[in-house]
Amino acid sequence: MDKYYSYTDFLKALGRTDNTNNAEKLLDTIYLDLFLNHVHRAQTEEYLLACIDSALDERNEVAFYQYAKELEKLQTSAG
Repeated sequence: MDKYYSYTDFLKALGRTDNTNNAEKLLDTIYLDLFLNHVHRAQTEEYLLACIDSALDERNEVAFYQYAKELEKLQTSAG
């Protein structure tokens, strides 16, 4: 997640009586960010797998290791 969302900020938004939608807006922003990051990661993984398949078909060892390393880095950063 590129953005940092504070639990304290969420509680502040939740506790405000002037505008009860602040907490909902913050949650919407957080969920939207999580969803977009998930979609981007899935598309990147799909692209790298296709590149790995292509490198294997072409017997391109250098490209295979490059894409495999990128895929491994992507998967380890996911946690």
